[in-house]
Amino acid sequence: MLNTLSVRNIVLIDQLDLALDGGMTVLTGETGAGKSILLDALTLALGGRGDASLVRAGCDSGQVVAVLQLAKNHPARAALRDNAIPDDEDVILRRVQYPDGRTRAFINDQPVSAALLQRVGSQIVEIHGQHDDRALVDVATHRSSLDTFGVLEGQAFAVREAWSALTDAQDAVMAQKALVAEALAQEDYARHAVEELSKLGAAVGEEEELAERRQHLQQIERSASDVKETDDILNGPSAPAPALSSLMRRLLRKIDSGATLFQPIVDALDASLIALDHTSDTLEALKREMAYDPSELENVEERLFALRAAARKHQTVCDELPAILKKYAGDLEMLQSGETRLAALKHAAAKALADYSALAATLSAGRAKAAAALGEAVGAELPDLKLGAAKFIVDHQVDKDRIAASGFDQIAFHVQTNPGTMAGPLLKVASGGELSRFLLALKVVLADRGSAPVLIFDEIDTGVGGAVADAIGRRLARLAGKVQVLAVTHAPQVAARAQRHLLIEKQAVEEGAFVRTHVKPLDKPARREEVARMLSGAEVTAEARAAASKLLSEVG
Repeated sequence: MLNTLSVRNIVLIDQLDLALDGGMTVLTGETGAGKSILLDALTLALGGRGDASLVRAGCDSGQVVAVLQLAKNHPARAALRDNAIPDDEDVILRRVQYPDGRTRAFINDQPVSAALLQRVGSQIVEIHGQHDDRALVDVATHRSSLDTFGVLEGQAFAVREAWSALTDAQDAVMAQKALVAEALAQEDYARHAVEELSKLGAAVGEEEELAERRQHLQQIERSASDVKETDDILNGPSAPAPALSSLMRRLLRKIDSGATLFQPIVDALDASLIALDHTSDTLEALKREMAYDPSELENVEERLFALRAAARKHQTVCDELPAILKKYAGDLEMLQSGETRLAALKHAAAKALADYSALAATLSAGRAKAAAALGEAVGAELPDLKLGAAKFIVDHQVDKDRIAASGFDQIAFHVQTNPGTMAGPLLKVASGGELSRFLLALKVVLADRGSAPVLIFDEIDTGVGGAVADAIGRRLARLAGKVQVLAVTHAPQVAARAQRHLLIEKQAVEEGAFVRTHVKPLDKPARREEVARMLSGAEVTAEARAAASKLLSEVG
């Protein structure tokens, strides 16, 4: 319920703290006293559209705070928890309006978007009036209202879950179809690539090894002539070793003959020959090391060029060729297994469709029964509201080809105001007074089946006579047994039905410096006086007071 409404600097309201109770409360007052301002302020706190004109002249901002007491399992609390807003205590909605049109919204003192404020507010408070374009007039709410009336929420939830499973299954089929189609489009190329790359047999790191071997073989090839020239000098016809050996033998013979002065030369020649032998041995070792098959370089280059050509063809590097082979092999495997998987997914989607259709058909049948019952229940309320010639019709359209989260059904509340006229949507067919009475009848029927905990009725009794006003008052009182009802009214018959009565009036402040709207709770004598004013008009007569006392005693 709405416990407290605090308003600061909104139009004619400078400061107002209004405490409210459960049951039925009426707000009365003369035209222009500020009843609409109070509702505009509450609408602002509930997430309604802001308006710079709401800020009281000369003020930096206006503010409205609504304190609401909710059951622990109320859906609005789930919305708060989903947005990490504490909801252990009362729910406090606050809206600040600035003169430049900006607004700020808060729930439990945490800043929130106006959209979240509106979402939470709409779950707690419904405002109905002659020109209502919200709540039950909104066709989008009719299906859920019918489901609530028919106790079909569980079936509706099952249909939503089945629809979600069906859409997931259909999405999986579409995704698999795309994969299979892509694989088919690339099949010929993939087969060619797998054949080519399998034959090539590239390995990671092979290019680097081949490049190093090629460089080594090319270096050997370039150095071969230098080695041959060195070999010719050391071991060819002009090789120095034989001449030096012959010279050393002649000198040795001379030394043997006593010419010892040649000994140092012989020693030097001997060292030279030893060095030449070592050089020859080193050269032979180099020749053995450099020995290679000339065709090896050709083979290495051919393999290296083949790897790099394949890499260029597939726009990659040589080390990625094994991965490319694996990919194309996978594509071919997908082509083989993809059709099998696609068939399985299609089977699952068909089953999901059958499950959805069965649940949706059951829900549709339940809605048909609920639609007839709701039409009958609302119709029973209409005669007392002087709508006896009118009909309330739940327009139930079924399209079994319609796959939606809500099922096969389109639901809209239609009315026929007079026999022989065309039935049509509430908002288009019913006049302002008729619309408010149709909505009241609906709320009475739906009150114990999912109504918002706070219902506000704004002058729904305008333009009706005493009997109809009394019927409206009795129905508002019935509603107040289940939910909190606030009614702005000009009808004494409605005002007399309330448990509490608030008078909205203008007050002059500081000898006419400015005017403000004031709300005053009425005790029994003051309430009788206000009801008498509503009965008689500007001048309250003794007869009016007597009639007011009688009216209050009759309904009390």
